[in-house]
Amino acid sequence: MELFREPNIDFLGKTKLALGFSVVLIVATIVSLVAKGGPKWGIDFRGGTLITVKFNQEPPINQIRSALDSAIQGEVSVQEVTQEGANEVIIGTELKDERALSDTRQRITQILAERFGNTGAKLDFNNASAQQVADRLRDPLQRAGAPLSEQDLHALAGRMVNFRDRERSGVLKSLDELGGVEGVTPRVLSTVKQEMALAPFSIRSVEVVGPKAGADMRRQALLATLYAMAGMLVYIALRFEWIAGVAAIVSLVHDTLITVGVFSWLNREIDLTIIAALLTLIGYSMNDTIVVFDRLRENQKLRFREPLWDLVNKSINQTLSRTILTAGPTLLTTIALYYLGGPVLNGIALALLVGILVGTYSSIFVASAILVWWQMYKERRGIGVATSAPAAVSNAKDAPRKAASRR
Repeated sequence: MELFREPNIDFLGKTKLALGFSVVLIVATIVSLVAKGGPKWGIDFRGGTLITVKFNQEPPINQIRSALDSAIQGEVSVQEVTQEGANEVIIGTELKDERALSDTRQRITQILAERFGNTGAKLDFNNASAQQVADRLRDPLQRAGAPLSEQDLHALAGRMVNFRDRERSGVLKSLDELGGVEGVTPRVLSTVKQEMALAPFSIRSVEVVGPKAGADMRRQALLATLYAMAGMLVYIALRFEWIAGVAAIVSLVHDTLITVGVFSWLNREIDLTIIAALLTLIGYSMNDTIVVFDRLRENQKLRFREPLWDLVNKSINQTLSRTILTAGPTLLTTIALYYLGGPVLNGIALALLVGILVGTYSSIFVASAILVWWQMYKERRGIGVATSAPAAVSNAKDAPRKAASRR
C-alpha cells in the first residue's frame, strides 16, 4: 500500500533545523539529569518494598498516603490501580538498610490495620494464613462441641483461605460468605464469627528488593543496553560499512537519551519494564534505519552517477509510506496502553510512545545526515570514496550546490 505517490520531500534540506531541535532536547535532558542526580530509579533498582493492597471498596488514597507519610521514614509512594473494579493500591517504600526491609513491611501492615481495619482481639481473616486460621479455631471448636482432627482442621482452614483468595480475590465483605465452603457447618460458622473479623483490605503481594540487589540490577540493565548497541554496530558495519554502523549507533543513543530525558522531566520512575521498553526501542529504531540504508544501497547500484544527497533523499521518500504504515498502528496501540493499561503498563507505554516518535525522526534526520556529512568530509579531505552501501558516490560533493539550486 502506497500512502504517497512518488513523494519528493527534501528531508536533508531540513537537517540543520531538525538537529538543532535534537540538541535542545539533549541539553535539556542532561541538565535535568544533573540537577536531579541522575534518573529516578524504580524499586527494582534502588531497593525497597512494593506492597499491593486490595480493598473491599474504593481505596481512600489520601488517607493511606497521610497515614504512611507520618509513620514511615523515607520516600513512600501510593499509587492506585486504575482498572475498573480493581480497588487496589500499590505502596512503595525506599530503604537504605537490608535489615529494615522486613520491619517496614510489618510496620505498613500494622498501620493499615490500625487505621482502616482494627479487628481488636479477633483474628483478621482477610490477612490470615491457613495456619493462623487453624490455630485460632482449634480450641474454640472443641469448646463449641465441634472438635476436628488435626488433619481435618488444617484441610478446613485451607479450603476457607482458598475460597477467600480464588473466589473473592482475597477480600471477604462478610464472614457469612464462608457458609458455602465445604465443611463450614452452622456451628463452625458461628465459631468463626466469634473468633475472627474482617479488615476492609488484604495484602495481596509483597515484593522486596535489597539495595545491593538493586545496584546490581542497575549495572546489568546498563550492560544489556550497551551490549545491544555494540552488537548492532558490528552487524551494520559488516552488512554495510563502518560509518553506517556509527550513524545507526549515534541515532540509537539520541533516541535513548531523549526518552530517558522525558522520564526525568516528568519525574517518572525507571524500572525493569522501562528498560525492556528501551531495548525494544533500540531494535525498532535500528530496523527503521536499516530499511532506509538498504534502499539507499539499491539506489546506488541503479543510479551510481547521482550525488549522495539526492540518493539519500530519494531513499527516504521511497520508504516513507512503509515508515508511516509501521509507526502509525504501533503509536495507536501505545496510546491505548497509556490511557487504558493502568499503572503497571503506563510507564512502558510512555517509553514506547516517545521512543517510536523519536526513533522514526532520528532514522530520517540523524542517521542519514551523518552518512552525507561524512562523505562531504571525505571529499573535502580528498579521502578515497568507498563503493559498498551505504557508501557514497564520487560526486557527492555536488550535493550542497544542487540543494542550493533547488532552494
